[in-house]
Amino acid sequence: MFDALADKLEDAWKKLRGQDKITQSNIQEALSEVRRALLSADVNLQVVKGFIGEVEKNALGAEVLSGVNPQQQFIKIVYDELVKVMGESNVPLAQADKPPTVILMAGLQGTGKTTATAKLALYLRKQKRSCLMVGTDIYRPAAIDQLLTLGNQIDIPVFEMGTDADPVEIARQGLAKATEMAVDTVIIDTAGRLQIDPEMMGELARIKDTVKPDEVLLVVDAMTGQEAANLTYSFHEQIGITGAILTKLDGDSRGGAALSVRQISGQPIKFVGTGEKVEALEPFYPDRLASRILNMGDIVTLVEKAQEEFDLADAAKMQAKIMEARFDFNDFLKQMRLLKNMGSLGGILKLIPGMNKLSGADLEKGETQLKRTEAMINSMTKQERSEPQLLAQSPSRRRRVAKGSGFQERDVSKLVSDFTRMRSMMQQMGSGGMPGMGGMPGMGGMPGMGGMPGMGGMPGMGGMPGMGGYQGKTKKKKKKKKKKGFGNL
Repeated sequence: MFDALADKLEDAWKKLRGQDKITQSNIQEALSEVRRALLSADVNLQVVKGFIGEVEKNALGAEVLSGVNPQQQFIKIVYDELVKVMGESNVPLAQADKPPTVILMAGLQGTGKTTATAKLALYLRKQKRSCLMVGTDIYRPAAIDQLLTLGNQIDIPVFEMGTDADPVEIARQGLAKATEMAVDTVIIDTAGRLQIDPEMMGELARIKDTVKPDEVLLVVDAMTGQEAANLTYSFHEQIGITGAILTKLDGDSRGGAALSVRQISGQPIKFVGTGEKVEALEPFYPDRLASRILNMGDIVTLVEKAQEEFDLADAAKMQAKIMEARFDFNDFLKQMRLLKNMGSLGGILKLIPGMNKLSGADLEKGETQLKRTEAMINSMTKQERSEPQLLAQSPSRRRRVAKGSGFQERDVSKLVSDFTRMRSMMQQMGSGGMPGMGGMPGMGGMPGMGGMPGMGGMPGMGGMPGMGGYQGKTKKKKKKKKKKGFGNL
């Protein structure tokens, strides 16, 4: 969602190229570009004014560092101010001294509040905390049914009393049930409205007085732009919230909400929704988001995503296979599917420094190539997957796989050839791990993250644009210097 903002900010950096130092005169054009970028991203005007004032003051007062040009220095100052505006650091959820911790969810209708309730419950379960969800939204059709469905999906219990009971009583009995079950956390999903109204606020206040929550989280739709900040402020003034969950951060909104909520409302963003799947909820880290906005990537989040998917024992076995050149198509397919579980290809690449410039068309081609590769592997026999050399030695086998997958024999031949070459490379780099990732679990030679198959040599992808050169349809080969792949960033 921050692509447009990132591109506009890059125009600001260009204004300082070739300068010896930052001065009152040469910084004005860069500041104007930053101002335009923030306003275009729907950042609150008050926030923009304060932001530009602080950046100008800090830039003009900054000491000239040896080896750092004005452009780099200006980027660092903007980065620091972005972090400051969004809240300096992550604010974790509160925990009651005596369980259960009570979390009250609030928000307008259509913000994704019920889904956010389930996402938060799943996130907490991953943190080894047991949960009970309580459905008090008796007004929206099927709201309680939705919560029950989500609860079944993630295997977390839901307390509800139907649509005829009083929401305050449901909340009270839900809390009693959570105490009886000895769960760590109870999350109460309340009713939303199409607009802020006294009736909704009154009911919410009564529920709050009854259950005395440790957290009151406002679920805000990032698509509403700077209005999200004003909404957070209004709720805090009338109810008293402790934080916000920003949903739909993966959409085509312009990012103003993320940059405005903390400054306008005074309340921190605690989580962000990054997709429709119930797993798509992340703690909000201002420094990481600032890095993404400035196209610096976010390796820490990438590592965390990978650690969630990769098992250390499996990683050790995979490492041994790589070292002994026993890595086969079964292993490759498994790694591809684990990569998919981490999210979309585009979402993963945006976390990697230097990968932000890939166009939507490039990413679409990459996704297509991954699907083509998977289809060809699925058309192989068990023996062929375990012994890739059989395909290398037998044209008839390659023809059969091509026919079964709906592709040409040359496509299968290229897949086998790329795979053989990649396996040899991986054996050589073996325990090197992904540069900058410290031999991250499951990725110490994960195909593709240090020669990641397909990201600079992934069989079947021919190398994505910017990662080895996308091949696509067969073309006449030209002599070129070999480009380094993903693992050599």
